[in-house]
Amino acid sequence: MHMTLEADYAVRIVEFLAEQGCKTDAHTIAEQTRVPLRFALKILRTLVSQDIIVSYKGAKGGYQLAHPAEEITLRQVIEAVEGPYVLNRCQHDEYTCGHTACRFHHVYNEISQLVREKLESVNFSAGTEKKKDT
Repeated sequence: MHMTLEADYAVRIVEFLAEQGCKTDAHTIAEQTRVPLRFALKILRTLVSQDIIVSYKGAKGGYQLAHPAEEITLRQVIEAVEGPYVLNRCQHDEYTCGHTACRFHHVYNEISQLVREKLESVNFSAGTEKKKDT
């Protein structure tokens, strides 16, 4: 299994904006992240709609993070472009696999929850692991 190309590009874009710490134009973002401009613009629109980044119009426009880097998680970015993370499609409410007693369903749920928790624990600040409250 692997992330989609779109999710990989979204992570690259958010990481780049976190490193920049300031408004950056789409051409620079695309060039520096090696994401084709048309695809970058699509992803940027999605990230804006999900309140992960903000856009500024005009000659001095560009994009920057909507929140501090430490408040944006890897899970948020991936799920912004892919939807909620699940290991198997049978975990989606709209999908019916036809098996009434699937012995693997609970295992898929456990694995998906572990992955979501790990993705949630990583953010875009220089120190990427969030501290667990004890």
